[in-house]
Amino acid sequence: MYVLQSFATWLVLGVAPTATTTPSVTTRHVDLIELNHYIDEEGREVFQQLVFYDWSKSYKRFHVRAWRLIKHPSQLPQRRWAPTMYQCTWRDEGSIRQVQSPSMRETWTQEDPERANRELLPESQRVPLWDDHPETTSR
Repeated sequence: MYVLQSFATWLVLGVAPTATTTPSVTTRHVDLIELNHYIDEEGREVFQQLVFYDWSKSYKRFHVRAWRLIKHPSQLPQRRWAPTMYQCTWRDEGSIRQVQSPSMRETWTQEDPERANRELLPESQRVPLWDDHPETTSR
């Protein structure tokens, strides 16, 4: 009976036992977010991915920092107006990740732009987006 009363109290007060823990939000900034639609020879979409780039002043081109497959429409870049930017948000291992950028482009390709960028800058030389674990997700 006591358990039911305690649970009823939590419901009335709007407090749940796990409500005291809120996930941390980690935000990173990049120079460009690319929403890439990888398509097959028939023009059918195979997958969508986000590719995060920084501009290299030395090489005068964009270099990939990280990429992520889109698993849900909520992970698509959203336009923000105050301040003006694009933002991607997703949950990752108990925390919330956000990537913000002043620029975004959307592409439809039969070549994976992240893999093509490896020819310009090997993965081992990329500046990591997150310090706590690897960027990539297996495809």
